[in-house]
Amino acid sequence: MSARETTLATIRRNRPAGDHPLPEIPAFAPLVGDDLVAEFGERLQRMGGRVAEVVPGQDPFAAVRERLDGAAVIASAVPEIAGNRDLAQVALPADLADVDVAIVRAVFGVAETGSVLFTQAELQVNAVAYLAQHLVVLLDPADILVNIQAAYRRPDFARADYAVLHTGPSATADIEGVLIHGAQGVRSLTVLLLPRTEEGVGERSATS
Repeated sequence: MSARETTLATIRRNRPAGDHPLPEIPAFAPLVGDDLVAEFGERLQRMGGRVAEVVPGQDPFAAVRERLDGAAVIASAVPEIAGNRDLAQVALPADLADVDVAIVRAVFGVAETGSVLFTQAELQVNAVAYLAQHLVVLLDPADILVNIQAAYRRPDFARADYAVLHTGPSATADIEGVLIHGAQGVRSLTVLLLPRTEEGVGERSATS
């Protein structure tokens, strides 16, 4: 028996009998206005990210086209655009160390914090959201929730083996208050407000 199995078996044996439901999540008054898209974008910008609205009938990736065209390695976890690094073939997280741009779709966004939620289903390889140099996130405006309490009521957390709320690119600040983005993870995070469709917006080449 492995150390993990031994630990879990010990916890099960010593678990108090009876049901122990989680506490109810209180419903706090919203700290944002009614325009959740604008509130989300403003808060994401505070955290160093940016939002780009997609114009119907135009290239949905226009806001990041220059970055895509200049990227050598693109990992796409969405049907709307094709990359040249197949996430299904990644054996180890370290295999993503050379990814220039990763493209994923968020389960939802949170207006109060400017966060987006990913699970293992969206990322395909969890490390892609951190090892890529730049992260492009597709988000349906209809999937923006008002606050964290609303997010925690969603079933996505209970269903997922892995779930993470991601807020902007990575950042660090020293004792003098100098803020640096991209210190430990992605250097930039761009959210494209692209509604969900059954077949995306058509398979596109990342270099087209």
